[in-house]
Amino acid sequence: MASIRLRALSKRYGPVTVIPGIDLEIKDREFVVFVGPSGCGKSTLLRIIAGLEPIDGGELFIGDRRVNDVPPAKRDIAMVFQDYALYPHMSVFDNMAFGLEMRNTPKDEIRRRVQRAAEQLHITDYLERKPKALSGGQRQRVAMGRAMVRDPQVFLFDEPLSNLDAKLRGEVRTEIKALAQQLQTTMVFVTHDQVEAMTMADRIVILKGGVVQQVGTPQQVYNEPANAFVASFIGSPTMNFFSVQLGGDTLHLPDGTQLTLPPARAAALGSRAALRLGVRPEHLRLQAAGPGAMPVVVSVVEPLGSDTLVYFEFAGTRHVARVAPEETPTAGDTVHLGIVVERAHLFDDSTGAALR
Repeated sequence: MASIRLRALSKRYGPVTVIPGIDLEIKDREFVVFVGPSGCGKSTLLRIIAGLEPIDGGELFIGDRRVNDVPPAKRDIAMVFQDYALYPHMSVFDNMAFGLEMRNTPKDEIRRRVQRAAEQLHITDYLERKPKALSGGQRQRVAMGRAMVRDPQVFLFDEPLSNLDAKLRGEVRTEIKALAQQLQTTMVFVTHDQVEAMTMADRIVILKGGVVQQVGTPQQVYNEPANAFVASFIGSPTMNFFSVQLGGDTLHLPDGTQLTLPPARAAALGSRAALRLGVRPEHLRLQAAGPGAMPVVVSVVEPLGSDTLVYFEFAGTRHVARVAPEETPTAGDTVHLGIVVERAHLFDDSTGAALR
């Protein structure tokens, strides 16, 4: 097993710098997820770790070995791709065994490793089939099995679930998480889906424009976002944002609603006037009219069974609250929403930085 260390690592494509310089350490046996919008550099970063892209600056270590110039085959990593990359003319067994055969591994050892991986991934019954006879989820399990049999120091996953339907995504996601716990191997997983990141990772690395915005556990990035970008990207539905003015210990919303901050929190904000208030949908509560309650008109209601999403317009922007099913209003109703101030977030209106 091995840790991964990036020191001032940078990457350019011609005159365009896609990764200006990243410092990051992934611990031995840790499951880390790179997440961010398209073009944020997460797949490029994964390919650099794999050795499929050259480094333009900085250093990369796998374990204690500097691997800047080490070819992919000698890095002792295994990569699972988005499109499975299986050989269509080979059986499942032969696909899984191919890498070991290229290393001249003894046949008995190949069979033992393939059989063990197939059992762990529940694909033993498919070993004689060709990939075209498998579902998307089964093909992805074969691709994972091919990586597993090599017993690598590091597993790399490049959006392996993006080609699966919603039900299969959930199933395979759970299997990968269980596999990580079972194998106790360093794993790096790339996705644009923040739900995958939240449910799978020991730690999440959130990227934007090739720059790390925050590194932390799922709970940390959800409950203590470093900036407004992280707050908006992590969470489904996304966080609501309101422009507010601070006067003393009172936040003034555009419609005149006033929220009182705890004195210590108000004092920490100093002389700032214009702020951005961030509120998770579950921290907007239906309540009676009164101080601190925003009167809004419900535009859309989405029942989800365990809870209900209530959409409304406020200051020209659509927002959403998450309420209990028994509290569900009807589209067109005027309701009053209160903000759980203790769970609300404040951000600098110009920089987006979180204000604690």
